[in-house]
Amino acid sequence: MRLTLILIAMFPILLSAQLNSGDPTIAPSSTAVRIPNGITLDGNPDESVWKASKPATGFWETFPSDTSLAQDQTEIYFGYDDDNLYVAAKCYVRGKDFVIPSLRRDYSAGGNDNLTFLFNPFKDKTNAIVFGMNPLGVTREALIYNGGESGGDFRDEWDNKWRGESYIGDNYWSAELIIPFTSLRFPDGDPQWYFNSYRFDTQSNTRSTWHHIPQNQIIMSLAYMGTIDFIGGAPKARGGNLTVIPYVGGNFVKDYEAGTQVQWDGDVGGDAKVGIGSGLNLDLTVNPDFSQVEVDAQVINTTRFEVFFPERRQFFLENADLFSSFGFEDTNPFFSRRIGVTRDTTTGVAIQNPIYYGARLSGKANDDYRIGLLNMQTAPNFDQGLPSYNYTVAATQRKVGARSALGGIFVNKQNFGKFTDSTETNSNFNRVAGIDFNLATKDNKWNGKTFLHRSFSDKDNGDDYVHGLSLEFRERHWNVGYTHAYVGEEYKAEVGFVPRKGFFTAAVEAERIDYPDNPNVVQKGPSIEVRAFSQPGDGITDYNYDISYGWQYANTRRLSFGAGFQNIYLFDAFDPTRTSATPLPGRRDYGYWRVGVDYESDERKKFSSSFGADVGEFFNGYSYGVGGGLVYRYQPFGAINLRFNYQYIDLPEPYASTALFLVGPRIDLTFSKSVFLTTFLQYNEQLNNFNLNARLQWRFAPVSDFFLVYTDNYDTLGWTARNRSLVAKATYWLNI
Repeated sequence: MRLTLILIAMFPILLSAQLNSGDPTIAPSSTAVRIPNGITLDGNPDESVWKASKPATGFWETFPSDTSLAQDQTEIYFGYDDDNLYVAAKCYVRGKDFVIPSLRRDYSAGGNDNLTFLFNPFKDKTNAIVFGMNPLGVTREALIYNGGESGGDFRDEWDNKWRGESYIGDNYWSAELIIPFTSLRFPDGDPQWYFNSYRFDTQSNTRSTWHHIPQNQIIMSLAYMGTIDFIGGAPKARGGNLTVIPYVGGNFVKDYEAGTQVQWDGDVGGDAKVGIGSGLNLDLTVNPDFSQVEVDAQVINTTRFEVFFPERRQFFLENADLFSSFGFEDTNPFFSRRIGVTRDTTTGVAIQNPIYYGARLSGKANDDYRIGLLNMQTAPNFDQGLPSYNYTVAATQRKVGARSALGGIFVNKQNFGKFTDSTETNSNFNRVAGIDFNLATKDNKWNGKTFLHRSFSDKDNGDDYVHGLSLEFRERHWNVGYTHAYVGEEYKAEVGFVPRKGFFTAAVEAERIDYPDNPNVVQKGPSIEVRAFSQPGDGITDYNYDISYGWQYANTRRLSFGAGFQNIYLFDAFDPTRTSATPLPGRRDYGYWRVGVDYESDERKKFSSSFGADVGEFFNGYSYGVGGGLVYRYQPFGAINLRFNYQYIDLPEPYASTALFLVGPRIDLTFSKSVFLTTFLQYNEQLNNFNLNARLQWRFAPVSDFFLVYTDNYDTLGWTARNRSLVAKATYWLNI
């Protein structure tokens, strides 16, 4: 009896020793077993069928350290039948004081308790399907592109049909998921998938992953994946799956500036998804309507160039990287927001340009090839001077080595209208063709890209090439990168995002990462960037030197200080305030020094904040800026997020001296896990515009929604109404 008590007392120690004997460099493995009668979806994995599989457990801590297994472990079990993938998870905790900002689906992982599942069925370590749960059963789904090497590769606007529930026990919380195979794309007959998972635990203040991920890598990196082996036969893909998503909507619009009468309108349309084989999906849309998509967060722009706003429309998101990852972010030959979206010239607000129809075939042709084909036809927009255009994009990628790829793209914009636009920005046709090579080594130490693109149009093209190269090396204490790009003066990518042309730029960046013995500091170290721009015939025109030093703390706070010098050569007169003030004279250099500080507080707290300030010279004068955000969480029913930016520009007479103020309070209310209300107010002094957008969403069935959206714009100079609209829309997801 005494020996039994001793063994029981020592069991946690023996278990801990067994777990910590694991090798972080070896990919972990798990199994999925057949569950022919399905599961009872209650969030509590107490059915005996779960114990028949080998779970994914032995999670490694990745924050605040990355050298040991997590003390509060996670167990993930897998099962399947002919129709569904079943997932169960058990997350051990130290209490029940969870951080749950709201009941809204598609939450952000940072700063709250949650568990995320990353499935990579094609085992390319490049693209993944993401599902997530938190202790209150709030769900999220997303897609990861390009190996998950940056935050922009995570797209949570993607939606699909699945179910999940959670359960809170005495020393754990758990979740169960039922994911139809029709919601996934996977190779038919392959008995093994790649998988990883990461967990945020606010009570132990840790982040952990199943496959060990070094701290200098992003937590969603797909370079580090374990395996799921299907015991009892590989899952079978069902080609020909058909989903129809019709919508019906109505709206009224009043344009006060134009003085027109109230316009009432109603519409119907819809999307369809057709599974072709095991890896391809055909998406169809007729008369699509995107009025329910959230408005963009506005910015103060004091640069000479256009600001990038990401795509949010559902139709363009699945396999979006096949079309949109060519080139660099500012030399991108295809930017889907050029299709069916234009921007109001007075308010800067994006407005919809009607699309007649669209079709997109995308996905995996086999283990080595991904293909994409997109065709869209838009209506003319006479107010903005746009004829009816047809857009066609063809793209392909060939896997090279472990994680690299060789790709090609062709973009065609063709005027199908009855009138021509003689302006420089809209040709009768515009085409871009190019090839890219993406480098990603197996251990993710080396990443990079090189590409060559050329444009064609019905106007004199001249120097119409663009080329780029980037190479980044990552190891535990250093991140070092080199980038260069050349954009010809006559390069025209009308369906792309290329805010600047006619230049060559090169940059070197280096970051040192130290892991101090101080338990309160997770990381610290300096970083430096040197960049220069040159223009043919003019030599070096712009250049900058920036240096900073930052700290990341164990309580999730961040602090950094920086300083830099920037030189800008203005070829043309330019007003940096963009307020129609007297512009600065062109054909001369402007060089100036600036210093700044950035701070982020502990986002686990009910009240959190981010703050940034910079001060220094600005062109031929000075400017002082402050910005950030204040967040108050009234969990689990929502949060108030006050985003602000203030910049005072002080230039000598006769140039502008003005204050630019942008404030954007966002109020999120989640009445339940299916009813959400978001109110977004934005006051933008630079645009003399106040915008109110209120969006009510009721998810009355899986992936089926009713939206009620109210939008109001005011001219802040006299507080007169510019335009107002109210939209009601209902969508329904129907599997056939």
